[in-house]
Amino acid sequence: MQVDLEKLERILPTVQKPGRYVGGEYNSVVKDWNAITTRVCLAFPDIYDLGMSNLGLMILYRILNDLPDVLAERAYLPWVDMITAMRGAGMPLYSLESKRPLGDFDIIGISLPYEQVYTNALEMLDLAGIPLRSDEREGSHPLIVAGGHATFNPEPMAAFFDGFVIGDGEEAMVELVEVYRATSGLRREARLKALAQVRGVYVPRFYRVRYAEDPSPGMGERGPIAAIEAKTPDTPLPVVKRVVRTLPPPTTRLIVPTIDVSHNRAAIEINRGCTRGCRFCQAGMAMRPVRERPVEEIIQATDTILRQTGFEEIGLLSLSPSDYSQIDTLVKRMVERFADEHLSISLPALRADSFSVTLAETIAGGRRTGFTFAPEAGSDRMRATINKSIPSRQVFDVVSEVFRRGWQTIKLYFMIGLPGEEMEDVRAIVEMVKTVHMIGRRVHGRQAQVNVSVNTFVPKPHTPFQWVGLDGSRSIRDKQALLRREIRGRGLKLDYNDPEASMLEAVLARGDRRLAEVIHQAWALGARFDAWDDQRDFGAWMRAFAKTGLDPDLYAYRQRSPDELLPWEVVSTGVRKRFLLREYERSRRREELSDCREECHACGILTAFQGESSPVWCCPEPDPEATKDR
Repeated sequence: MQVDLEKLERILPTVQKPGRYVGGEYNSVVKDWNAITTRVCLAFPDIYDLGMSNLGLMILYRILNDLPDVLAERAYLPWVDMITAMRGAGMPLYSLESKRPLGDFDIIGISLPYEQVYTNALEMLDLAGIPLRSDEREGSHPLIVAGGHATFNPEPMAAFFDGFVIGDGEEAMVELVEVYRATSGLRREARLKALAQVRGVYVPRFYRVRYAEDPSPGMGERGPIAAIEAKTPDTPLPVVKRVVRTLPPPTTRLIVPTIDVSHNRAAIEINRGCTRGCRFCQAGMAMRPVRERPVEEIIQATDTILRQTGFEEIGLLSLSPSDYSQIDTLVKRMVERFADEHLSISLPALRADSFSVTLAETIAGGRRTGFTFAPEAGSDRMRATINKSIPSRQVFDVVSEVFRRGWQTIKLYFMIGLPGEEMEDVRAIVEMVKTVHMIGRRVHGRQAQVNVSVNTFVPKPHTPFQWVGLDGSRSIRDKQALLRREIRGRGLKLDYNDPEASMLEAVLARGDRRLAEVIHQAWALGARFDAWDDQRDFGAWMRAFAKTGLDPDLYAYRQRSPDELLPWEVVSTGVRKRFLLREYERSRRREELSDCREECHACGILTAFQGESSPVWCCPEPDPEATKDR
C-alpha cells in the first residue's frame, strides 16, 4: 500500500526543496506493482541532489527495469527537515516511483560509494521500519544488499547487510535477483546460502572472524585479527570481485531531475579501470583491468541521450580520460558531430601535459571557465613516492600553456600526510602554488586566479599504502597552518578538510567487524550526514567509541605489519598482496613504476574472472616467463 499521500502533501510545503520527494521525473519507470513478482528498490544514502548524479544507480535501474518480471524504483535519504517531518507524521521512507514503503520491496540495494554514508544507511533502514541488523530480520523483511567502492572493505558494515556485491554490479545484480526468485518459499537462511554462491557476492554470516587477545588486563579479544574462516567448505574465501568482460551499452534513457542537482548533466563511462599505478588510489588498484567502449558506441549513445533527455552537457567519465586510447579521435568526432546542438563536453581529471590542454581547448568551444590539475604532491620526491611521475617543471610548462590559451583560473589538488612526507614537502606545495600564480599574473595580471584544494591522505584497503597509518592530527594541523599562512592574498584561494573528518574516514575505511557496534552507537547518538561539515557530529562518534571500549587510534593511526591479517582480505580485487607489498617497499625507496601497462605481469591479476583457467592481465600478451611463479 502507498504511503498516505494526503499526509505527504501537507508535509511537503514545510520543507526545503520539496521536489526531492515527489518523483514523476521524465524517463522514470513506473510498472504495475501488482503485475510484478520481484520488486527492487535502489537506495542512495544521501540526498536526492547528490544521488541523482550517481551513474551506477542509473545503470542498475535500467538493467533491472529491462527485465520483464522485475521492477526497480529509487529512494534517497531525505534531508534533516524532511526526516523530522516524516518521523513526526509516522511516515516510513518510500520509493519515488510508486510511493510504496521500502519495507514492501523484496530487495533493497543500497549504494556505499564512500565510508561517510554508513550512518546514513542505518538512518534509511530505520526510517523504513526495517531492523538494522541482518540477524534480526525475518522472512517477511526485504533482502538488504550493498554495492559500491566502500564495499572493498565490507567488514565495518557486515552486521547490517545480508550481502555485498563486490566489484562490477551489472551482471551480479541480475543473478542476485534470479537467485532470489529461484529460492522463493525457502527460509531466509537457505536463501542467503544460495546467494553466497553467486560470484562476487559476500554474505557475512557464513564467515567467522577470530581476534587475538589484547595483552592489556581485562581487554579480551581486542587485538588484531587472528583468523578469517568460511563456516562451510563450499563458501568461497576470499570472495573475488566481479568483473564484466565487456562494458554493457551505455544507459541512454537517463532520468531528468526535477530540481537542480550537483551534476545536472548526462554521463557516459568511456572506460573502466586504470593502469597508472598511483599508490594512494584505491579505485586505480581495485577496478582493473581496463575496459574501453568503442568510439562509435559513445557517439551513438550521446546522440540518443540528447534526444531522450534534453541535457545540454555530457560528462565523459573515466578514472583517467587522457588514457582512453582513442580520446583524441573521440573528442574531435563529438565536437564535429554535435557542433550544431550546443553540447558542452566535460572531461574530469586531466593529466598535466600538453595533450590534455589541447583536448580541453577542443571541447571548450571558446569558453574558458577553469582548468583543473591534480599534482597531488608539491615535490618531485613525494610524487615519486606515490608513483605520480609529473616533474614540477612539466607542471609549470603546462600551466603556462593553459594561461596563454585564455584560461584565467586554475584549480590545483594536493594531499598532505602522505607516507614519508616532511615539512619541506608541504613547503613545496606553497612554492608550486606561488609559481603557478606568478605565471598566471604574467599573462592575465590581477585577473589570474589559483584555487587550491588540499586534502589529508587517508590510507585505503587494497593499495600499496594499506599498511601505513594516518598522519597524526597535530602534524596535519601544523601543515595546514603553514599552508594558511603562505597561500593567501588576491588571486589565491585555499580549501582544506577537517582533520577530524579524515580520522573518521580512516577508522571506517580500515575497520573490522567490531566497528559495527560503534557505528550503531554513533547513529543512535545522532551521527548522520558525516560527509557534511555542518552536520558531522564528531563528539557522537567519540562517545560511541567510549561506550564500546574500542580505541579509534588503533584503527586510524596504527602502522600495520606486512604479515598481519587485514580485515578486508575476506574479499579480493584480483591484485595480489605481494604486488602491493612490493610497491609499498618501492615507494619507500621512491622508485617509480612508470606505467603498469609496461609491467603488467607485476599486477598479479590472475583471478579477475573467477573459475576460468587462463589468467587475465592488463595487457593482452603478458610475458610467459614472468608468470611462471604466479
